[in-house]
Amino acid sequence: SKVKSENRKTIWSIEEVPEGSEFDDTWDPREQPEYEILFKQCVGTEDVFFGMSGKDPSTACCEDIVIKIKLPETKYSDITLDIQDTVLDLRTPKKKLLLHLPYPVNSKDGRARFLSEEEILEVTLRVSRKFDFINFA
Repeated sequence: SKVKSENRKTIWSIEEVPEGSEFDDTWDPREQPEYEILFKQCVGTEDVFFGMSGKDPSTACCEDIVIKIKLPETKYSDITLDIQDTVLDLRTPKKKLLLHLPYPVNSKDGRARFLSEEEILEVTLRVSRKFDFINFA
């Protein structure tokens, strides 16, 4: 199979390069912080007891992604956070995190809060799926 490209020396096509790779800096010596990805689902009693909405406990039925990032010895003012549709890019003076998200998100509709007592940044992002208006109406 031939690679279709304008430059004959390229080995990958544009479609094969993962989105968000332009943010990755392999020469940056900062370490990656510990993080945890959680999925959040909005359910009511009709879901829990009767299963009326058809939701199940899988991540496919979750509306939000919650990312908890441990940032010890960090102040709120030192955090730089950039959210794209499939990438979370976090930078502090000591830590760096480039995270490819498991699902596309609505980058304009999210929340972040810094819990200074626990030294954790909690980022909540709304999952953006093509057919959510049908599944979760």
